[in-house]
Amino acid sequence: MRDRLLAAEKVKAIDWRDGALYLLDQRALPSRESWVACVTVEDVAAAIRSMVVRGAPAIGISAAYGLVLAARERIGEGGDWQAAWEEDYALLADARPTASNLFWALKRMRDRLDRVKKHADPLAVLEAEAIAIHESDREANLTMAQLGVELIRKHQGNAQAILTHGNAGALATGGVGTALGVIRAAYLEGMVEQVYANETRPWLQGSRLTAWELAGEGIPVTA
Repeated sequence: MRDRLLAAEKVKAIDWRDGALYLLDQRALPSRESWVACVTVEDVAAAIRSMVVRGAPAIGISAAYGLVLAARERIGEGGDWQAAWEEDYALLADARPTASNLFWALKRMRDRLDRVKKHADPLAVLEAEAIAIHESDREANLTMAQLGVELIRKHQGNAQAILTHGNAGALATGGVGTALGVIRAAYLEGMVEQVYANETRPWLQGSRLTAWELAGEGIPVTA
């Protein structure tokens, strides 16, 4: 199941490459796929604040990468870079006060910095930690998907209609999604006949995002 789910993975909202963070602009979906490049911590904070990226896990991952960008700039400036880095930490924390994963990811990055040994490269350590946060969320999504399929199989083995609310898919996480990850896995097992994507306002995540994700993978969906 894990390999089949990974093979079917088509949607990615977060991409860290060449020292920059690229975010799929969720404000533009489903009419167009547009990526926003973030090369500074201010860029990341603005993207979180303006809903370029949304969903608590995705926000936390993005903020972790934002602290990497902040460290790179502060170290380059010299002086007491960690004190200045704390200002960037606060900037990201203020970007979305309601996102619990945001504060969890920021704290994990700060705790990792506190454990950096004197001879270590702090920028490399922070980048590795941000990537680890990203990868751990992806793995958690896969585990949830597999457990969810077993739960559906236990209670209802036949193909069925499933109702989902808002968007808890790949757009909101670092992997295949939480609730939508389960739905994706169940569909691969022949246990989903139809998905009904309920609405969430004011951003209309059901019709704009969930339906777009599922339709792109050939999963029958009505919004």
